[in-house]
Amino acid sequence: MQSLYDIPAPAKLNLFLHITGRRADGYHLLQSAFMLIDWCDTLHFDLRQDGAISREDLTTPLPDDDLVVRAARALQQASACSLGVHIGVAKSIPAQAGMGGGSSDAASTLLALNRLWKLNLSVRVLSRLGLGLGADVPFFLGGHHAWVEGIGEQMTPIQLPNARFVVVKPAAGLETRLIFSDPALKRDSKTAIISGFAADAHAHGNVFEYGHNDLQAVAQCLCPGVTQALEWLQSQGLRGRMTGSGSAVFAQLLHDIDVTSAPSALQVKLCSNLDVHPLLGWAPSDGE
Repeated sequence: MQSLYDIPAPAKLNLFLHITGRRADGYHLLQSAFMLIDWCDTLHFDLRQDGAISREDLTTPLPDDDLVVRAARALQQASACSLGVHIGVAKSIPAQAGMGGGSSDAASTLLALNRLWKLNLSVRVLSRLGLGLGADVPFFLGGHHAWVEGIGEQMTPIQLPNARFVVVKPAAGLETRLIFSDPALKRDSKTAIISGFAADAHAHGNVFEYGHNDLQAVAQCLCPGVTQALEWLQSQGLRGRMTGSGSAVFAQLLHDIDVTSAPSALQVKLCSNLDVHPLLGWAPSDGE
């Protein structure tokens, strides 16, 4: 039996998240910088000849129709592939954290099955499939840190210096729709430009302190654990901020901290950013 084992699906952090407006259809216009980090889920793929798609939860129980299964089914249908797969999923990235765990799992599934099923589809084709699964899936397929605009579909690869981070996840998660539907959400941040992001980083010497997260104030009202996590980071001499639209917060790790001092309700993990996605190059970069 053909197999692909220990396939990584890395998380991401939003270095900042600005809401610059809202479209007539209700979608929010945003700007952000997405950064890949080494906090990963791990997936295993065993080829099935009968065309069936099955999944085994190796750690956290997942919904029956999660993004991994949906990604496999979408690729199978789009390619008219007669093969199937059994997927083992070892979750590590917390849910509702704003770290893109589900989208990353879907992206790694598309890349792994593209190889296992010998489809040879391009990143562009896979990204079109991925966008139908979740707005962040094309980012993980792109393989690089990215400057993100529009409703999340406009991405420009960027380079970031190597750095270490502490990520803190409260026990409770946050639903994206609750934050974006809150009337108190700030939706009028000034539009930034990517050259300004780079210039500010050069001027201040730290790209990781650029901007802010417009969702943070609303999130702190909805989830007290966000405030608890930020206050613990502050007690360690670090300036934290929320990542994405979930409840996790992070800070650049500029000195040693006492991880054991964190309240028991908080999940704390020390991470590093990645140079590129570990599966970069698993699909052709151009062509249809």
